[in-house]
Amino acid sequence: MTTVVDMEAGRDDARRVVHQATPRELPVDVPTGNDLERIIGFHVRRLRLAEGLGVAEMAQRIGISKAMLSKIENAQTSCSLNMLAKLATGLDVPVTSLLRGADTRRDAVFTPDGQGATIVGRGTSAGHDYELLGALRGSNKRIEPVLVTLTAESEAHPRFQHPGTELLYMLSGDMIYHHAESEYRLRPGDSLLLDGEGVHGPVAMLELPIRFLSVTAYPDGVDG
Repeated sequence: MTTVVDMEAGRDDARRVVHQATPRELPVDVPTGNDLERIIGFHVRRLRLAEGLGVAEMAQRIGISKAMLSKIENAQTSCSLNMLAKLATGLDVPVTSLLRGADTRRDAVFTPDGQGATIVGRGTSAGHDYELLGALRGSNKRIEPVLVTLTAESEAHPRFQHPGTELLYMLSGDMIYHHAESEYRLRPGDSLLLDGEGVHGPVAMLELPIRFLSVTAYPDGVDG
């Protein structure tokens, strides 16, 4: 049995509020880069002040001397892994929280409008265009962003099945999209998050041209 879901239904309902356990935003004044002493000191002081504790009180809680805590906060000493663990335990945060802002070389790929590589051999047919919006190398080669443009009705609609998770975000047009045993009507602003192992693909193009962003996250060790 196929279920057709109209994404228009319930648009005026109150939105669910989802709280992130670990916020992505950094404090505006956090030091960044490779100066780990400054970064750790910044976070230790920030967390201590958030608790409303003085240096002596926090040092006692952590189990180190007041002088050592002062040196850490002022980036005057390097922390061993053991010291980082003690700080994190005393401040009741993960060790990673004390390193937020630290960075090494990170790659980014900029793709100008209309200059992404065309993907051939992925069910492409007349009027179906798949534009790769960038790809990172190495361990980060797990996310594949593709801009899909459908400009003409084809005799057969391509179907897809692959490992990983895929997010579709509609930019323009109107279509019915099939996944597993359900069908979804997608219009601009709608999104569909799906398990790639379920057979999926457009089944009806109601308003052309159709453009949507497809972002696929592959499991480790899988080549998209």
